[in-house]
Amino acid sequence: MRKFRRAAGTTAVLAVVALTANACADQESAGAGGNSSEIHIGAWLPTTGATASYGVPQRAGAEAYFKMINASGGINGRKVRWTVKDNAADPQQTVQIARELVGQDKVVAIVNANGTSQAEAAFPFVLNQSKVPVLNEVGGNESWYEPPRPGLFGTQTLYEDQAAAIAAWTVQDGAKKVLVVHSDPAAFVNVAKQVEPVAKKVDPSVEVDRLTVKYQTTDYTPVISKVKAAKTQAVILILTSPEAAAFLKEAKLQGLSLPTYAYAPVAAESTVSLAKDAAEGLKAVQLVKAPSDSDPAVKEFRTAMAKYEPKQPAGFLALWGWSNAKVFAEIAKTIKGPVTADALDKAYEKATKVDTGVSPVMNFSPSNHLGTRSVQRVVVKDGVWTSEGDFYTPPKRG
Repeated sequence: MRKFRRAAGTTAVLAVVALTANACADQESAGAGGNSSEIHIGAWLPTTGATASYGVPQRAGAEAYFKMINASGGINGRKVRWTVKDNAADPQQTVQIARELVGQDKVVAIVNANGTSQAEAAFPFVLNQSKVPVLNEVGGNESWYEPPRPGLFGTQTLYEDQAAAIAAWTVQDGAKKVLVVHSDPAAFVNVAKQVEPVAKKVDPSVEVDRLTVKYQTTDYTPVISKVKAAKTQAVILILTSPEAAAFLKEAKLQGLSLPTYAYAPVAAESTVSLAKDAAEGLKAVQLVKAPSDSDPAVKEFRTAMAKYEPKQPAGFLALWGWSNAKVFAEIAKTIKGPVTADALDKAYEKATKVDTGVSPVMNFSPSNHLGTRSVQRVVVKDGVWTSEGDFYTPPKRG
């Protein structure tokens, strides 16, 4: 961490010397990545390609938030300029985009980007070589934060902890025999493996089995036949949203009706629109409150989306983008003076009780770069995702 700060601090010192030499400096200048009137940040997002359904709404939610605060004066009088570039979810394109954002655009931080493997491809240049922080990335895994990496701060409860929350919820609802249906890539397998230990912590007599499905399978006929043969009492889905919708539709077609649970990627509007009434009663954990929630903070989100991004639905993914933008703004507000990479790093390490109203309260420290482990329960009722209760922290894993 100190190495990250020393390098960033050197950049800040050089910037101050240059400004002094010109004898026209504004002492509140943000240096690289902005000036006295703006904070320039950047992001890579998949706005084309197979995962554009994630990147496009996430971008719209963040854009709505930044437009809203810029209209009211910005952050401590500085407008936010958020430069977004399409990486089509490709790691190699992400590396090139990272070089453009840092080297040419001179952004002060990468904020609210998307993708685990994409970010990891860019980390050596962004975090290690350039000492530019990566803040509030959507994605990630436990290795990102244990131990904390210099300059990397997250706002998303790990998928592994989401699985723990689902496991406990399923058993608390009374299931004694649980089947986890998951895609075959290693990342899905790792999440699925987290279910059994937590389920047995809640009730040692519970039986947990796993059923592996080929990634991006569209024909769930044989899968549902296997689920019926397993005579399970509840199903947990660790799948993508389209895969989960295909599962639900086929289950309904074959007359299979079981309590079904899922993690946050399944708790999307696309699951309901694709599965239609087959999604009714589906339970999941989420990173934010349901967009239909009556909470004033969620109402503010819906109002801003209607005003600034009217072509995009005010759904879960847009709310992720909104929440991450708001966390950044709340922490950047605490910086007195230039908003540099080093200043953001220090501000995040001191940030506690960061409350967006739509996501769990975030707490960071030098030894904790992941702001939350909490989730929100959501259920499909009358074709709409609805919140149940408040944010809570799932049982510890292991």
